[in-house]
Amino acid sequence: MKNSPLTTVLLVALGISAVCSLVMCWLYIGAAREFRQLQSQAGAIQARNNAVTSLVRDALEYSKQNPQIDPLLESIGAKPHSGTSTAPAPKTGK
Repeated sequence: MKNSPLTTVLLVALGISAVCSLVMCWLYIGAAREFRQLQSQAGAIQARNNAVTSLVRDALEYSKQNPQIDPLLESIGAKPHSGTSTAPAPKTGK
């Protein structure tokens, strides 16, 4: 019985396919791990953002009762500047 070259070609193709499958599996596992890690970080950032937003809302509500906090809120951009401007007014005439 003769060995057919087709058998050798098919075995080589099977070996290459198995190696490629292992590489793809390894890459998928690494990407899934990274995705879970990034998803966890995004959740922590979102929670921190929600906490800061809540704190700013509470500070704005508190500023209605105690306006002494207004300069702080204005400095962080949570409240528009209120007060007189030192810049000259724009001219409206021709």
